[in-house]
Amino acid sequence: MTRPRYVIALTVALGLVLGAGAGGAQAAGYRYWSFWQATGGSWAYATQGPAVLRPADGTVTGFRFAVSADSGDAAGPRTAPDFAAVCAATPARDGAKRIAVVVDAGTAADAPAGEEPPAPRARCARVGADATAADALAAVAKPLRYNSDALLCAISGYPESGCGEQVRDGAAADPASSASPSPAPTSTAGRTGAAEPERDGGGPSLGLFAGLAAVAVLAVAGLWQARRRRG
Repeated sequence: MTRPRYVIALTVALGLVLGAGAGGAQAAGYRYWSFWQATGGSWAYATQGPAVLRPADGTVTGFRFAVSADSGDAAGPRTAPDFAAVCAATPARDGAKRIAVVVDAGTAADAPAGEEPPAPRARCARVGADATAADALAAVAKPLRYNSDALLCAISGYPESGCGEQVRDGAAADPASSASPSPAPTSTAGRTGAAEPERDGGGPSLGLFAGLAAVAVLAVAGLWQARRRRG
């Protein structure tokens, strides 16, 4: 028996919506250093960039190099935050504060071609009372490399090149098609993380999904009304 046309229309419309969603799931990731804070013994993606955040004495901050699409699927440092263990040998001093800094360069799978990530490490930074997380990082993990937009590109010289490049299927995308990273210490990362690049909008937006769903509903309603009139 032939299916009613409104059922066929609904199937086609739903197929368009699901197809658009599948396209979004294949969006590229980005290779970059993300910024983390210790919260209750675990890591949380920082809501301020390291050049904005001014941690208190006894704070643990972390940096992780990895490929991720955004902060929602970013990988945090693999070393558990433990201020006492990192700063036990660094006594407190008047007019200064101590910040434990964990640096995790990630895995070989996230490394740029031809580079080997160094092992994770943790250092205690004793810095001025008004110092930022970026100041603490600079105190224990030089050399740091930033790009012209002040995006954090390398910690302790890793990686040797590249900065927030777009990655598809484990390989860096054509630089001409990659998204331009946003300034880390001052704008985007000042609010959302150490070095999260701007996204290029490659996947479909929520507005597109809503539009397709509306088209499906209108198409089904129209065909149903026409079928009633004929009946």
